[in-house]
Amino acid sequence: MWHGLSSPCPPRHALERACHIQTETLPTFVPDLSRRADLATIPLMTHELRESGVVFSDDPARLDFNVIHGFLTNCYWSPGIPMETVRRAAANSIAFGVYLDPSRDQIGYARVVTDRATYAYLADVFILEQHRGRGLSKTLMRCITSHPDLQNLRRWMLMTRDAHALYAQHGFTPLRDATRAMERLDPDIYKRSNCC
Repeated sequence: MWHGLSSPCPPRHALERACHIQTETLPTFVPDLSRRADLATIPLMTHELRESGVVFSDDPARLDFNVIHGFLTNCYWSPGIPMETVRRAAANSIAFGVYLDPSRDQIGYARVVTDRATYAYLADVFILEQHRGRGLSKTLMRCITSHPDLQNLRRWMLMTRDAHALYAQHGFTPLRDATRAMERLDPDIYKRSNCC
């Protein structure tokens, strides 16, 4: 379903340059990134699906943070979230955008926080209201769950107030034993960070 768009990993030294990592200035308790095996195996391919005049892509360069922030700062799960937090969250996730083709206007988003080996947390899923009712959220979910970096994971998690039916179509169920789940929640963090 997904089509790879760019070449596989650049050499390790190119990754270090791209991340502005200077190993000689790192504190001694930080691992030497030049010896980390995972740097040589991080997949740096973008993937996309074109369907009915819409593009679904994991290319971070395409993300329109004005659209993403505009939605997230007004939705029920992250009211008032700062733009910098939205950008940082996307940078540390596999982020998916939904775009009109050929205009490239962004109309949807989701991100997955993952170790790409055992666990994934699905967050910030939305399709802009004027584009709902076309099955785009279902296609977006199909793209996410079939993404090559998100296969053979032991557990996926998400939180939702009103989209249970959508996620159930993709294998999500209520917690089998809610007594085993815990959270540390700070619901007013964005209010406090925006007021100072």
